[in-house]
Amino acid sequence: MRELLVALDVDTVAEARALADRLRGAVGGFKIGSRLFTSEGPAFVEELASRGDRVFLDLKFHDIPTTVAGAVTAATRLGVWMVNVHASGGSAMMRAARSAADEEAARRSRPVPLVVAVTVLTSLDERALGEVGLTLTAAAQVEQLAALTQAAGLDGVVASPHEIEIIRRRCGKAFTIVTPGIRGAGDPPGDQRRTMGAPEALSAGASYLVVGRPIVDAEDPRAAAERIAAACS
Repeated sequence: MRELLVALDVDTVAEARALADRLRGAVGGFKIGSRLFTSEGPAFVEELASRGDRVFLDLKFHDIPTTVAGAVTAATRLGVWMVNVHASGGSAMMRAARSAADEEAARRSRPVPLVVAVTVLTSLDERALGEVGLTLTAAAQVEQLAALTQAAGLDGVVASPHEIEIIRRRCGKAFTIVTPGIRGAGDPPGDQRRTMGAPEALSAGASYLVVGRPIVDAEDPRAAAERIAAACS
């Protein structure tokens, strides 16, 4: 299932490699986030990319434009398929990320990675947004940031499945929407707040689904991934 990206949220390369080997062919790619990247560094990203795996480097860069451009350049050099920044970093930062990805890919004669922007984390609700001084609803904040992202020339956004329809109406069919917070009927929500099932998210218009614990923590991760794919067929 090409739309299914598995979050390799584990501590070691050995664990991540075993998961990737077990899941390869059943899923569309692998997400490497701050947990594994901080523990093990960039070498495993390069390893997966060299095997032809699609790697979503989920480090949510959020800094001044020059710093983010340097980080996106480094990510492109690793061969990632997709990389993200925080939309709340602003349009100048996002444009710098876009330019960095384009220029480094051209320099190395390789495909340009998708550059997407995080809107509102799926762990946040209106109360949590209010704590940091945001007065818009989560949906309104996501819509505003998605429009800003598109205007800055990025490929799409990361958003909860609850905001997919809003983003599609505002940004069109070609805009990439990456949706974490995917849970099955019997899956505990954990620290996620705005969740949805995989079939429902795809029906709403998600481009890619990011699934971590329901697959990674399963007794048989491949069988868990195949169940999600079957439910979506």
